[in-house]
Amino acid sequence: GATPPAGTPAKAAGASAAPATGTAAGDFPGVKGTGLRADGSEVELDLYYDSGKDQYVMRDYSRQWDTTQNSLVTWDARGVDVGEASGRWPGGISEFSHPTSDFGKEAGQSGATDAHWAAGQVYDYYKKQHGRDSLDGRGMAINSLVGVTLYGQPYVNAFWDGQKMVYGSGDSEYKPLSADLDVVGHEMTHGVVESTANLVYAGQSGAMNEAIADYFGNAIDVTASGTAMDDPDAGLIGEDLCRTTAPRACAFRNLNDGATTSKNFLGVAFSTDNGGVHLNSTIYSGALWDIREDLGAELADRIAYRALDSYLTPLDGFTEGRNATVAAARELGVTKKQLAVVKRAFDAHGIVPGWEKALGVDSDKLFGKLDITGTGVGAGGGWWATSKSNDDGSEPYSVYAGRTDGKGAPKLISPNDGRYHVYPATDGKTVVWAAFGDTGVDILSRPVAGGPVKTVWSSFTGVEGLRVDGDLVVFTEYDPFGSRHVGYVNTRTGKQAYVDGGKYHLSTAVGSVKGSTIAYGKLYPGETEYELGVEVFDVTTGKTKLLPQSGTPQALGQTAVTKDSVVWLVDEVEDQGQMAVRRSAPDGTGLKDISPETGDGALFAYDLTASDEALTVTAQTPDTAYRNETLPKLWQLTPDGSRVQRVSCNRGEQSKAAADGGRRVVWIDGTTGWTDLVTRERPAGDCG
Repeated sequence: GATPPAGTPAKAAGASAAPATGTAAGDFPGVKGTGLRADGSEVELDLYYDSGKDQYVMRDYSRQWDTTQNSLVTWDARGVDVGEASGRWPGGISEFSHPTSDFGKEAGQSGATDAHWAAGQVYDYYKKQHGRDSLDGRGMAINSLVGVTLYGQPYVNAFWDGQKMVYGSGDSEYKPLSADLDVVGHEMTHGVVESTANLVYAGQSGAMNEAIADYFGNAIDVTASGTAMDDPDAGLIGEDLCRTTAPRACAFRNLNDGATTSKNFLGVAFSTDNGGVHLNSTIYSGALWDIREDLGAELADRIAYRALDSYLTPLDGFTEGRNATVAAARELGVTKKQLAVVKRAFDAHGIVPGWEKALGVDSDKLFGKLDITGTGVGAGGGWWATSKSNDDGSEPYSVYAGRTDGKGAPKLISPNDGRYHVYPATDGKTVVWAAFGDTGVDILSRPVAGGPVKTVWSSFTGVEGLRVDGDLVVFTEYDPFGSRHVGYVNTRTGKQAYVDGGKYHLSTAVGSVKGSTIAYGKLYPGETEYELGVEVFDVTTGKTKLLPQSGTPQALGQTAVTKDSVVWLVDEVEDQGQMAVRRSAPDGTGLKDISPETGDGALFAYDLTASDEALTVTAQTPDTAYRNETLPKLWQLTPDGSRVQRVSCNRGEQSKAAADGGRRVVWIDGTTGWTDLVTRERPAGDCG
């Protein structure tokens, strides 16, 4: 992307004349006009005169009249919420229009002129350079919605939704998102990718999807602007959108950032950026951009397009992308020297066979490519349970279970009924989970060994935090007023109740269970204000015990119950977010912080799971940018706190940990860019 060159086309002769009405080949209904872009430059536009409205509208028949007679249309979606524009057609919108064929400042500032002009530029590129008629290759109509907002506020984003382009309004720092040709080229290329390789938008394949959209979007932009490939800013994406800052300060990405798999690959799971589709894209796009710099635009573009159109498949990762590009280059008859350039570019970006193993993964994979977010993991009794979606995370989640030693194949536990099956928990004998449907939520139960699915609880608000041990199922339910209440069901007797009686002035959450003991955090009225504490409820006796605290809790985290202790996370000190790991006996004696809230060893903890032999904490160091070193990691403590070790030295994101037994933990890991369920029998050490 770069500033458009001087000398943009002047108005076409007869630009304000009424359109032609014939339908012979080449005799399309339309007129030439002009428009001011957001940067103030003038460009030629292909328009249509709507005699019924006596208006010129942004509808371009010129490019497809000889084939499908479809058009390129730019729609005024200013004020439309992005939720109404994504995957659906919002009501009440119309084409951008003007009394004359000269669209002025308003069309430019709204992003309409840029969107309409740029859509034509991108269409022309694919048609002239690759013989491709529109995004699907079959002459589909091209619709651009410009100016959408987010809940009435500025929206700084743009996307292809499978049918059309949607561009945000921009804000005080960014122009409308259609105001840079490389952004328009990027979004339209997503449509090309969808109709060719259809790279799944998750993990490595999703990063390649983004990378290819960046590559072609920027290739179109630098060619149109005449920017040299060796220009220091040639690799910037979205730099022309900046209102107040320099291009490099606000550009979305830089294809010349030098990112490599070994140094810069961010191992995030699906819950973060769909597995790093934007965070890791420049590793792959950087290799393609290097090829373009070294082989020249025409040949490099042909190679990249042939790889996309003929060789790549939906679940390919970086290595398969390299192989596809090399194969495409060979098919196009490149010389040995040129082929060496292609290979060298991928080598330079660390995209070589087996690069994932070179990252140093020390865990064992139990279940791969989950593509889920926020659904949890359960473990116990030698079994795990988790949810899994389809390849891109778009289908309702199903619950699977398997052995934590990796033996045998995973079992599908939940019914395929269109509901989202999430928050699974297991004790090795039973799996329980929540099924979210259109009208409510059910907590379901099924034996690991197989058998009927039973409904043990129904809610019309929402549930989370499921736990199971023997006959007891514990969960947290939201009430209609926003409070939460820990409930339990005895599946043998059928008894159902809330530990706090469901009283409106109380709130309980982060429950856990072992045997007949349920522990949970409690918000309750004190002498002068509401207070926080951890309470224990004995299902057999019906008695409760509010456990002591060392200070005044400001926040509480997850609880856990072991054979002789209750453990929880607590924040009592105003700091950067560190939390203590606190333990006491169920009767409140032996209170001790086994990991302090202050000092060098304090953990920025936000989740906890425990077995009788070990406590495992998920912790993350606050950071202003994504770095592998500060992504969530798992720390395992002995019950007395005498030893603290990293569960795994994997460099990527580790989350949703669940203790099985002994020191074995299962968790969701994103180190390689795929969202996998993994395990270790013992801690890895200090990872120094």
